[in-house]
Amino acid sequence: MEKSKGMIDIGSKEITVRTARASGSVVLGAEAFAALQQGTCPKGDVLTTAKVAALQAVKATPSLIPMCHPILVEGIEVEFALDESARAVSVMVAVRSSGKTGVEMEALCGVAVACLTIYDMLKYTGKGMTIERIQLDEKTGGRSGAYKGS
Repeated sequence: MEKSKGMIDIGSKEITVRTARASGSVVLGAEAFAALQQGTCPKGDVLTTAKVAALQAVKATPSLIPMCHPILVEGIEVEFALDESARAVSVMVAVRSSGKTGVEMEALCGVAVACLTIYDMLKYTGKGMTIERIQLDEKTGGRSGAYKGS
């Protein structure tokens, strides 16, 4: 069995502006989508709560993912889009930092927790919702350069 090497030493890396944008979606179903649109969730405003959850998740990422370095988060954007035909809500989280390591995991973590929060708040309508396609859409900065997903 290979011994774990632990966290990567980033001491010699240059400080650069780093950004990442990730997305995902929750397919809700008719009843949950109606509750979201009408604002009738007994737990409160679903998207406002999911936004706060995403912000908290971005900042807490190093506590959740063992090999992530703590970073100084300079900016977070959280956006939602409702798709009536699919009865789904899309989530986008963008993160910005100036540092020695990227912010991809922070953006992905923000999306995942926002999606889970939406599920949690609307699960009273039924458990058949699905969380789909959590993915990195793009990143900039750092030694590996820019990335743009398909």
